Amino acid sequence: MAIWLPNLNGRSGPKYLQIVEAMAEDIASGRLAPGAQLPPHRELAYQIGVSANTTSRAYAEAVTRALLRGEVGRGSFVRAAEPMMHQGGVANSLRRDAQGPIDLSRNLPLAGFSQQHIRQALHTLAEGSDLSPLLDYQSDADLDRHIDAWQHWLAYCGVDAIRSEVMTTVGGQHALFCAVAGVLKAGDLLLTEALTYMPVQAMAERLGVTTAAVAMDPQGVQPEAFEALCRHARPRAFYLTPTLQAPTTVTLDDERRAEIAEIAMRHDVILIEDDVFAPLKPDRPAPLATHAPDHTIYVTSLSKSVAPGLRVGILKAPQRLMPALRHAANLSLWMAPPLTAEIGARLILDGTAETLAEQQRRAARHRQTLARSVLSPPGATPMSYQADPQGLHLWLPLPPDLRADVFRAQCAQSEVLVSEGRSFALAPRDAPEAVRLCLSHEVSEDRLTTGLQRVAHLLRESRKSHALQI
Repeated sequence: MAIWLPNLNGRSGPKYLQIVEAMAEDIASGRLAPGAQLPPHRELAYQIGVSANTTSRAYAEAVTRALLRGEVGRGSFVRAAEPMMHQGGVANSLRRDAQGPIDLSRNLPLAGFSQQHIRQALHTLAEGSDLSPLLDYQSDADLDRHIDAWQHWLAYCGVDAIRSEVMTTVGGQHALFCAVAGVLKAGDLLLTEALTYMPVQAMAERLGVTTAAVAMDPQGVQPEAFEALCRHARPRAFYLTPTLQAPTTVTLDDERRAEIAEIAMRHDVILIEDDVFAPLKPDRPAPLATHAPDHTIYVTSLSKSVAPGLRVGILKAPQRLMPALRHAANLSLWMAPPLTAEIGARLILDGTAETLAEQQRRAARHRQTLARSVLSPPGATPMSYQADPQGLHLWLPLPPDLRADVFRAQCAQSEVLVSEGRSFALAPRDAPEAVRLCLSHEVSEDRLTTGLQRVAHLLRESRKSHALQI
């Protein structure tokens, strides 16, 4: 295997940090795989024309940042990925363990609210229904009752739809895959927010679709940056999450939504609106799909607001795009499981889904209050972070002297898992020094509180250390 050499072109700052940054980018991109052995630091120094002290310092810094592990007598190796979502990857396990590291890295809703309602739905199905239609392959006609329910849920989310514009998917992520596979072909350009849901990037790469980032500011994605890319790069589609954006928590205001919709219509760009968090924020502005209905593929689901294991996604799109979207669904899994769809439809049509969404909202508000009491307790210097009272996560920019990869490693050493900004960045080199903290994956509030306390302690210690150095 060829020796790994860092690409230092265009980098600034101390050489040892340039080497570490190149290493981190190659690990994130997959060029350096988990377990890969790096050359001895003296050999690397010779190959790139720096001192052995420089490469030795770079390797030591990489160990501090949890990029490498050193084995006495064997060498330096790329650390295995932690069990969380990484750029272009998928989670190894989504289990909610009551022991082990406290997991603030996964943006999943609480799971316990729906149990009694789903049990009742299953009981009713078993006792009083003819199950044969739900145990066979489905035609479009067989799905009438389900489409009725999806139209009701879309209206709850603020979107009107006729029957021929709606289809069932296996959760929101499957809907996103159908959107990317259905409207883009190899070589087309897909835009995303600069910080985004990275599995969409992985889908694009697998399909041969190119991607580019649209710049963001504290209010969210910038319409003028979208306009510039439309003029010069001719994108086919733009994927974005306008409500409770992950990771930044931002909800786009109505003015920006209208601007983005107008730009998309003028340049004939398809908007892929990921609105799975919409039921958690009833006071949000109207969806993009209401501003540009003929240019928007609207995606919602029951997973974030009703029950995470109820894999029911709902996709609404212009009729002209539906044949391609249905074809993508058929290629990927033929059809959504009718039994699961029936349970979801029953919960929607009897009003239970809306009740469960309100319970999730109350839980989110409660946990956001808990987080504020830990991170910014009364009488203490308030900690600066971004959050929405109805969201499931918060976005924590780090002090200027603290890198996100170092802080993530420090948290991991304290048995707390967090996600750093680079995990969401289309261009890792431009990622902000920040971490995302998720508040609802941990079932136990005691574990959540302990995890937040450890994060706050590490931040305070970092500030003290910086103050002493000054």
